[in-house]
Amino acid sequence: MAARDWRRLDESDVRVRPGRGSRPRSKRRPEHADAARAMVIAVDRGRWTCAVDDDPERVVTAMRARELGRTPVVVGDQVGLVGDVSGKTDTLARIVRVEQRSSVLRRTADDTDPFERVVVANAEQLLIVTALADPPPRTGFIDRCLVACYAGGLLPVLCLTKADLADPAQLLDRYADLDVPTLVTRHDEDSLPLSGTVDGRVSALVGRHW
Repeated sequence: MAARDWRRLDESDVRVRPGRGSRPRSKRRPEHADAARAMVIAVDRGRWTCAVDDDPERVVTAMRARELGRTPVVVGDQVGLVGDVSGKTDTLARIVRVEQRSSVLRRTADDTDPFERVVVANAEQLLIVTALADPPPRTGFIDRCLVACYAGGLLPVLCLTKADLADPAQLLDRYADLDVPTLVTRHDEDSLPLSGTVDGRVSALVGRHW
């Protein structure tokens, strides 16, 4: 076959073979309509422990699906699970969906972490647990917790312990204008009021370190 004169070539003579990756990728993601609904109850090193809604006794270990990217998943999140949701030993499901949150509890930035982060989702109330003595209460800690509740949509509940060691009146008077629900407990009395407050409600508890 005789060679063609390159001077007579034009655009119609160009032939381009499409590459393997030239096909546009679809942005549509699977809907996972059959995903099991569950609540995240623990997070540990890239694994999420989830309680399945239709059987809360069944606890499933899951990983975050690749399609979620770096979507944060925290304790309290309502999620969709696919894969092995039997909860059997050495099984692993995938979190493919995180539902919209009704409330969030955020940890403010500090010296160890420069970013504000959501630590609990969908809690109805936050019990702010503080002792009345040994150690004495720190009102700055309580104030920060109250701000986090009002900003995140949680009901604050002030839970004062060790009432057998100190009178709660002064501390209660400080927050009287806010009309914050309050529980006062002591070691020599039962905790029925506390049980009644948390029974049937998704609650988070926070206390100071000492």
